[in-house]
Amino acid sequence: MGKGMLHHLEIWVDDLEASRGSLGWLLVRLGYVVQSDWADGISYQHDRLYIVLESGPDVRHRPHDRGAPGLNHLAFSLPSSQDVDEVAAEALKHGFNLMFADKHPHAGGPDHYAAYLEDQSGFEVELVASRPAKI
Repeated sequence: MGKGMLHHLEIWVDDLEASRGSLGWLLVRLGYVVQSDWADGISYQHDRLYIVLESGPDVRHRPHDRGAPGLNHLAFSLPSSQDVDEVAAEALKHGFNLMFADKHPHAGGPDHYAAYLEDQSGFEVELVASRPAKI
């Protein structure tokens, strides 16, 4: 692994089972595989990066506030605008809501094709097309 590359992310969640159903589903849909699973958490691996969802005894149970200092969202790259549309449509069946619906899929600007999604705990993910469709 190269110097300075992201090694892993650990995301503390309010409700592990709910997060498995939304964020966990999304990670698997994007090609991550379950690396480890225990009573208070689960980790998903893709290549050398892994992402942990954990709700152990030290977690302060409250919804995520992406507007507070700290992590605002995670953004994942998808090959095309069609892939963004397909995954976003599926995500709505797994506890996500489409954010900025009035500007979708160009809420990030006319040259940025993305779906901004929020799960039931307030956690935001962005699905970005590597090859955006022309408008």
